[in-house]
Amino acid sequence: MNPMTDWLERWALHSPEQLALTDYDSGKSYTYGQCHQLAQSLAAQLSREFGIRRGDRVAVLARNEVETILLFFAVHRLGAILAPLNFRLTSSELKALIEDASVQLLIYDTDLEAPLSDLPPSIRPRHLLPFQGPDSLLSRLERARQHPETEPHRAQFEDPCMILYTSGTTGQPKGVVLSHRALFWNSVNTGLRLNLTSKDKTLIFLPLFHTGGWNVLTTPFLHHGAHILLTKKFDPQQVLRACTEEQLSILFGVPTTLNRIAEVAEFPKADLTSIRYAVVGGEPMSLKAIETWQAKGIPIRQGYGLTECGPGLFSLNEADSLRKIGSIGFPNFYVQTRVVGDQGQDLPSGEVGELWVKGPMQMDGYWHNPQATAQVLENGWLKTGDLVRVDAEGYYYVVGRKKEMYISGGENVFPAEVEQVLSKLEGVKEAAVVGVPSEKWGETGRAFISLQDSAKLTEADVIAHCEKHLAKYKVPSQISFKADLPKGESGKVLKKLLLEEIKNS
Repeated sequence: MNPMTDWLERWALHSPEQLALTDYDSGKSYTYGQCHQLAQSLAAQLSREFGIRRGDRVAVLARNEVETILLFFAVHRLGAILAPLNFRLTSSELKALIEDASVQLLIYDTDLEAPLSDLPPSIRPRHLLPFQGPDSLLSRLERARQHPETEPHRAQFEDPCMILYTSGTTGQPKGVVLSHRALFWNSVNTGLRLNLTSKDKTLIFLPLFHTGGWNVLTTPFLHHGAHILLTKKFDPQQVLRACTEEQLSILFGVPTTLNRIAEVAEFPKADLTSIRYAVVGGEPMSLKAIETWQAKGIPIRQGYGLTECGPGLFSLNEADSLRKIGSIGFPNFYVQTRVVGDQGQDLPSGEVGELWVKGPMQMDGYWHNPQATAQVLENGWLKTGDLVRVDAEGYYYVVGRKKEMYISGGENVFPAEVEQVLSKLEGVKEAAVVGVPSEKWGETGRAFISLQDSAKLTEADVIAHCEKHLAKYKVPSQISFKADLPKGESGKVLKKLLLEEIKNS
């Protein structure tokens, strides 16, 4: 037994009857004892039927299913790597990820199989397994329930266990490689700052292809023997109902989701006294929204993290949510930080610089991308690309982004990726995308486009093209046509001038 990597085995010994996972949509539940037994048996089947071995990549394309978490632990018993895929992506985007990861086994929700219908033989996984049906992941779990098997736990502490894909500033997705060590230490940091115990209960509604779905609360809760409820999609009324009916103790979301929960008609009268606090990540929450939750007796804990590190890196104490609004608080226990200037020098409090972080919870690197890894890792330090300042009391504030990324509804969007898609639309000469404020999504994209001579494109043409090649949250909601885009002496588009144009319009 290795408690550093096999948390289920330890909890199955200590608290086998404790509830671990519940599908909130159907009510189906698994105890820690059942999870351990099913993960072992499923691992044996994956090894025997599909030849899954140490280091192999097993991809999953599905909505939030409790069985995905059982798969997570089964894959780890074999020393293999789980690669959750974003079901919001287009066929071309998914193909790029499948090819990049060299997937051996792809498990997919039958409702999401359309993008997989024409996978080229050169990138097609050795095995495809539907989530549902007579010969599926669920049928194998039923077999595991009826005919338990044992399977040794082969994973080591430093082994990679997960690849989470995040868009890159070059427009190409990058696979963030996380080890068992990274998940372990992120859980320790999270547990220390949120005071997690086995009595805690939460609802996970952010998708499991995202670090927010996996590593803000899911893996820390499983490490601490707590109870996780999952739902397949975000429904603010359903989340509010779960808070009251299930007596949730902690709630996590991005500002957009918490704002929508607060807009539910039943919110003012809902009994939320069981919730210790709501944790918010992705972007700062507005003062008005914080006060709305505070009025219900629920403090807001603003946090900060990245797919590449943590994500439990910073946390603002709930007592400071109003006094220090906009702050991400202090670094968590096992997080080292630097605020670095353009010349690589450490900056004093009050000055704005790039945030560098270091700790045992950071990624190993980007999957098969040493060049991109070298750009963000320097002597063990991870360059976040975010600009911060530290006030006189030691509180950190994110003041901007060194990169051009913006956050729409809690999802990272990189303009370079959108610009690449726009450049492929016939008639487009140049395109530049910037993030602009949005009441609904926090930020959204605005695309500036110059057309080739005689070309005639409408806003609808541009949006339709983007919807064909990009996930919905990446599609710009505003399109502006210009004769020419402003450029500097080097010929580079000056986005600063575009932002000023927006500000002055």
